[in-house]
Amino acid sequence: MTVLRAEDLVARFRSGDRAALARLLSFVENDRPAGSRAMAELYRETGRAEIIGITGPPGAGKSTLTNALIRAYRARGKSVGVLAVDPSSSLTGGATLGDRIRMLENYEDDGVYIRSLATRGEMGGLSIAIGAATHLLDAFGFDIICIETVGVGQDEVDIAELADTTLLLQVPNHGDSIQTIKAGVLEIADILVVNKTDTPGAHDLVRDLRTMLHLGDHRPWLPPIVETVATRNENIDKLLDQIARHRSYLAESGEGERRRIQRVRQEVLRLARRWHIAQLQATLDDTDMAEILERVACREIDPFQVAVDVARRTALRLQDSA
Repeated sequence: MTVLRAEDLVARFRSGDRAALARLLSFVENDRPAGSRAMAELYRETGRAEIIGITGPPGAGKSTLTNALIRAYRARGKSVGVLAVDPSSSLTGGATLGDRIRMLENYEDDGVYIRSLATRGEMGGLSIAIGAATHLLDAFGFDIICIETVGVGQDEVDIAELADTTLLLQVPNHGDSIQTIKAGVLEIADILVVNKTDTPGAHDLVRDLRTMLHLGDHRPWLPPIVETVATRNENIDKLLDQIARHRSYLAESGEGERRRIQRVRQEVLRLARRWHIAQLQATLDDTDMAEILERVACREIDPFQVAVDVARRTALRLQDSA
């Protein structure tokens, strides 16, 4: 029954049924078998969308900028899918839906689809289902896919493994500007966006960013700095032009192909890691493991020895089930 339903959903998905898209997104987010089956069917239909990552610290205006990008791309005749990663609800584990509330004006537009995904404890500002969700929006036919991260600060670098072009937002008077962009985050930026430039301190921030870019390691692509006021749509067309310029650079330099291979590698590694962790957890749930773990807690045996044993048991279990 479940198999037939999954097949029916895929058929409806291919016909442009947005309800089927929503259901399949729920399946992949909740790691349901029907989601995996659908991805196996639809993956060959992906690879056409342009993926734009939008990241930066909380309060930088990521949702407002995403909204402005939606309007600008729709004015250019492009369809837009948005994956807005929100913090998980402490009660349900679902997304808190803050980003979708900010983008309500686009909900009646058939050329726009917005979905919130919960982080569910994942580091790096993304949801664990973000890869599969991106593939579904791509297969559905959206020209542009915007991925807005949750905004976790200096560790928010995973988006660069998914996006063709990564926008790093910064805002003036948001603490020490040098502190907010160190530790690897600056390196993931393809375009630096200084938002809220109608507030004091904006020119100082732009100056600091330019200095840091020129002091850093030489890169074939030097990220441009675009100053915006997203609430008033100021310089959004200029930002779209810079995104198009970066897309041309990716195609002409071969960097786009290199990123594509790296993206596939990281996705396979991420999925394999999830699968292996699930197998290891199943081994730890074996009835005799409770006694062994108790012995570790009592310092009778060391955890390193037990970890090796758990890995060995897991390998044997997989061999027996093959």
